[in-house]
Amino acid sequence: MDHVDCIVAGAGVIGLAIAREMGQRGVDTLILEAENAVGTGISSRSSEVIHAGIHYPAGSLKARLCVAGRERLYRYCQERAIPHARCGKLIVATDAEQEPVLASILTNASACGAGDLKPLTAAEARRMEPALRCTAALLSPATGIIDSHALMLALLGDAEEHGALLSLNTRIVAGRIEGGRIVLDTIDSTSGERFEIATARFANAAGLGATALAGSLDGLCRQFVPELRYAKGNYFSVAGRAPFSRLVYPVPEPGGLGVHLTLDLDGVARFGPDVEWIGTPDPTRGERFYDEIRKYWPDLRDGSLQPAYSGIRPKLSGPGEANADFVIQDAAVHGVESLVNLFGIESPGLTSSLAIADHVAQRLAPKASCRGDIGGRPLLKHNPSACKPSVSRGRRTSAVDQLERPADFPAVGGRHRRHGGPI
Repeated sequence: MDHVDCIVAGAGVIGLAIAREMGQRGVDTLILEAENAVGTGISSRSSEVIHAGIHYPAGSLKARLCVAGRERLYRYCQERAIPHARCGKLIVATDAEQEPVLASILTNASACGAGDLKPLTAAEARRMEPALRCTAALLSPATGIIDSHALMLALLGDAEEHGALLSLNTRIVAGRIEGGRIVLDTIDSTSGERFEIATARFANAAGLGATALAGSLDGLCRQFVPELRYAKGNYFSVAGRAPFSRLVYPVPEPGGLGVHLTLDLDGVARFGPDVEWIGTPDPTRGERFYDEIRKYWPDLRDGSLQPAYSGIRPKLSGPGEANADFVIQDAAVHGVESLVNLFGIESPGLTSSLAIADHVAQRLAPKASCRGDIGGRPLLKHNPSACKPSVSRGRRTSAVDQLERPADFPAVGGRHRRHGGPI
């Protein structure tokens, strides 16, 4: 049986960031991705916002990792020339009853370490965005936007530069914990070939599939596998250009941050995501977007919205429940050495990705340049010829390959997305 020092399940922004961090620590790493390209799951349905870390409970993983990840991400974008913009955002109260909510947001942001918010009067906000209607606002200068696919390609390139390998079309169907290692049963989705591989370290960053994957691991107690709640987020775009240069967010709603206005790097406006709990579709949802948007942009014309895309949040809380924190479980929780499960990595997952990667790597490889000896024959650097059974199955796609093939990016609304994406 082949073995590798570390396996990361999932080639979204979180999995790629973890693989990069593990590679930089000298750990041979293999990324297993069930789809035929990187970033086709949750990461492809992101609003592509770099969050400031304003809305999360102080001391929570979301708050700590978002604030830490935000600055790391801005630095990384500058170092790698990843398209991004620190455009700022306005959080707006559209009536006097919402203004106390702005005050509580300001207090919470300061407690989270994101205390650079600036209170604005309605007149000050309108001077910044003349088309805006509000009674008061908060300016967040640290909020920005990013090309999420360029970010993922950069992460993949860094991971590969440090020896990581990517295996596409590779689904993990089961696993077992035995003798200080984790043995994974995988299947090539193109040929149906099954292949077992062992690892000393396993990071489950499978997004919407993370709970099912954890539940398939023989030897992991089921009490440590939470129930996943699916919340759909819908996005609409507007015909023509919206008259805004900053992001505009209403006060938060249960389950999300409200129907907000975001911009991509081409200046195209999108509205969303809303919160639609799966199992309760509503045919009037599009009409309700007009009502919500007109609270802060009253000049929005009838018929100008068109469906853009939608995505599913991997939430750990349901309707009427308080928003759950990220859950990142290691041996201190579940008792399995060198296993880290990541559950409920929704927003602000993209912003937090580099900080999450460091958090996970500290648990899997606290000492750099360490390689586990778990028996069997090595799969990666020590025996490159052994890579063929797993890494070459399906179509192997490198970062360079993807840059040269726009068609590898997920199609949304009948076109290929290079900008835009709920993380």
